[in-house]
Amino acid sequence: MFKYIKSDLPASIVVFFVALPLCLGIALASGAPLFSGLIAGIIGGIVVGALSGSKIGVSGPAAGLAAIVLTAIGALGGYQNFLVAVVIAGVIQILFGVLKAGVIGYYFPSSVIKGMLTGIGIIIILKQIPNFFGYDEESAWDLEFFEIDGGNTFSEIFQVINNIHPGAALIGVISLLILLFWDKVLSKKGKIFQLIQGPFVAVVLGIIFFTVTKGNELLNITSNHLVSVPIPESASDFLNQFSFPNFSVITNVDIWVTAFTIALVASLETLLCVEATDKIDPDKNVTPTNRELLAQGTGNVISGLIGGLPITQVIVRSSANIQSGGKSKMSTIIHGFLLLISVILIPTLLNMIPLSVLAAILLIVGYKLAKPQLFKQMYKLGWKQFVPFIVTVVGIVFTDLLFGIGLGLLVGIVVILLKSYQNSHFLHIEDKSNGKHKIKMTLAEEVTFFNKGAILKELDSLPRDTYLELDLIKTRYLDNDIIEILDDFSHKAKERNIDIKLVSKRGVEENPESFAEFFRTRPKSDISLS
Repeated sequence: MFKYIKSDLPASIVVFFVALPLCLGIALASGAPLFSGLIAGIIGGIVVGALSGSKIGVSGPAAGLAAIVLTAIGALGGYQNFLVAVVIAGVIQILFGVLKAGVIGYYFPSSVIKGMLTGIGIIIILKQIPNFFGYDEESAWDLEFFEIDGGNTFSEIFQVINNIHPGAALIGVISLLILLFWDKVLSKKGKIFQLIQGPFVAVVLGIIFFTVTKGNELLNITSNHLVSVPIPESASDFLNQFSFPNFSVITNVDIWVTAFTIALVASLETLLCVEATDKIDPDKNVTPTNRELLAQGTGNVISGLIGGLPITQVIVRSSANIQSGGKSKMSTIIHGFLLLISVILIPTLLNMIPLSVLAAILLIVGYKLAKPQLFKQMYKLGWKQFVPFIVTVVGIVFTDLLFGIGLGLLVGIVVILLKSYQNSHFLHIEDKSNGKHKIKMTLAEEVTFFNKGAILKELDSLPRDTYLELDLIKTRYLDNDIIEILDDFSHKAKERNIDIKLVSKRGVEENPESFAEFFRTRPKSDISLS
């Protein structure tokens, strides 16, 4: 477990600094206690990190569930009632893992997964621009396009022009320059610069900057532009921050509906994140998806029992882990312990970190996810890859994560159907022979009802006095819908003086009376019928 500690320790520090404000921000957006987000982050790091088969995936509270949580807390009559739904959702996820439902994630096209990563990267950049300049710190952690206050992502950016905070903007720019210089220059100069990561240096400088400028009227960074971790006065105050589920409402139907909703959405987000992180993992590790569902379910049961938000594997933290050099699950586990230790021992110090410094770290993460070269690369792959990719990106940026992925998947399915329609057969026209056109139609290996339109169009367009050779030698599956079309065509062919020669693996038949009968008498090893 400690084989890659030189890489995992620095990566865990970066993930910690990325996860801390996200845990708090998602709790805020969910209408839940701030401490509930930290609980979910700690459980996601330590418990899910230990049980998961993923070497680089990081779990915690997910922005994609914020709207569901916000609505459910009010509808179910309070946070403690909601926690019952979280516990049940975890049990359902464990059941999904036992039933081996993790295979679902593999049915999403690569173009959609890449679009998801790029869309998330663009959202991170757009959402952090206001925070970077010291404005609108709350909306930075809500990944929805439309804001709670009635604005949207772009309107918040436009508001920045008249609301720049000099101190926050200055330390944000300094942090961004440090991160770029550390990544491009210093990291190549020596091992010390690889062990001590740029984000850690930026955070330390941010704390120093806040301390030094505290009395400065122009540069002083106010509390609403700083990290805000709850500070307990005593051990009992710390323990009082935990909430516990009210199991007396377990018979409420709404509790179960909410639990199934959380389980389904959380499982889907996790599986998509697993697929995405495996793609950008330089070591190309393959995560066992069923084990991941078991780990996520266990994490949600424990999180719900002690007052935490629902947990999923999260692409923002996972990509930050990968880009910071994380090699094994130790980076995830250590980040969880860092969260735990920090909220117990140094909450006051954490509350001195400017949010603009954390925004600078996330801007780098967002850029690495949404590099311009990727758009060029996807465009060169052709429209079948580019269209689902760009639709997913636009859908995620302007709506939300799951809706954007759904749009991309829908477009991907349409592309498949279109290509299936086009590729059902090959038509070869030869010169006239004995006064008849000789035309050879070769059917594809698999011909389904999706291909009906294309084949019907070709058959109807055949001219009179044609000699048609229908080649099914390579065909292994033939849908009954196609057989019916061929049967109908055989009757029309006589009226149009069209002769048909049917060629299959086991024989030749001239002008068959019934295509259905011909195919049904073929051995199963020849053609499989629906």
